[in-house]
Amino acid sequence: MAIQSDTPKSGSGANGEALPPQHSKVALITGITSQVTTSQDGWYLTKLLLDKGYEVHDLICHSPNFETRQVDNIYIDRQEHENRIKLHFADPTDASSLRLCIDTISPDEVYNLAGQSDMAASFEIPDYTADMVATVTLRLLEAVRCHVSATGRSHIRYCQAGSSEIFGPQEYEYWPWNPQTPLSETSPFHPQSPYAVSKWAAHRYAVHYREAHGLFVCNGILFNHESPRRGENFLSRKITRAVGRIKMGLQSKLFLGDLHGSQEWGFAGDYVEAMWIMLQQEKPDDYVVAMEKSHRVVDFLALAFDHAGLYFWDHVVIDERYLRLGEVDNLKGDASKAKKVLGWEAEVGFDELVKMMVDEDLELAKRDKFLVHAQHKRRVFLTCYLLLLCFLTCALVWFFLRISAGRK
Repeated sequence: MAIQSDTPKSGSGANGEALPPQHSKVALITGITSQVTTSQDGWYLTKLLLDKGYEVHDLICHSPNFETRQVDNIYIDRQEHENRIKLHFADPTDASSLRLCIDTISPDEVYNLAGQSDMAASFEIPDYTADMVATVTLRLLEAVRCHVSATGRSHIRYCQAGSSEIFGPQEYEYWPWNPQTPLSETSPFHPQSPYAVSKWAAHRYAVHYREAHGLFVCNGILFNHESPRRGENFLSRKITRAVGRIKMGLQSKLFLGDLHGSQEWGFAGDYVEAMWIMLQQEKPDDYVVAMEKSHRVVDFLALAFDHAGLYFWDHVVIDERYLRLGEVDNLKGDASKAKKVLGWEAEVGFDELVKMMVDEDLELAKRDKFLVHAQHKRRVFLTCYLLLLCFLTCALVWFFLRISAGRK
């Protein structure tokens, strides 16, 4: 099937002026925004698609506290004429709501990034995790199938954002001459947490709809990836956020669990590009997206603190309360298929990623310090004002009492 051009259509106006780019494709992304934060993958994918001339639509859950401040630079309210991105309220737990959105938007490409992505939290809310990760995927795939069946728009392409957590711990004997085999698309799956099991179910749903219904569905098995837009409840951002605050004198200690765990650290911007490339292929397939090199948490710590001119052992405290249940250590991926078939290569390395995140959080900490100092000055001013007011009140009372005593 022919693929539409990635380049925005352009032309010349009556006066020879270049016309604005026309949207070549319509993309639907789930998971750009939520009630709490903005998905790093959704943000970078949106930027990528907008740069390629797409019209981007996002499904968001309705919330009275909904904010767009984290996507203000790419978001324009739906009442504006030339929208760069359109946000649609939808209930992912309601199949009819998803079907209505698919029929209304009529997307050419669908990227499912939605779901509860905190692995540790999934042990506390397993049913919610299963519903928002696995069952929402099923509902969305079925909505796409029904739309294709009703409209004949069989060119729709769907990308499911997966996770390397579905591999789980691999059974092997480690020796210097027998290191762990990198995990590929054909490696066995052994998920160890409610989040991982839900991602595995979503992966299998995607494969089923590709094989049983002939939909163009790709699974991106994404190994760990970070960015300055990572949520502060995730390890990498917790570290870089603390580095900035410690450097600015706003924090003194950072409490962590296991420092010797090893994992990959890729850049979210590189990984979403791989997802887009998957949907530009002639045939759908599954791809591992990985850096193929892992680093220990202590390596991340050392580089982050050193970049800020600090020594991490002066500030890091080991706390067993932060040891996570079901933690899968040392997952390393084999992205040879993605490199060969998609021509994908990661552009941002480990060192550059860590320094990028530290620089962003240093700037954020500077703003935090400014606000703290501003609040301190405000409290000092109010305290002085109240003391002066009390002094004047006492002086007036004393003055009137003296006058009253003099009259007597």
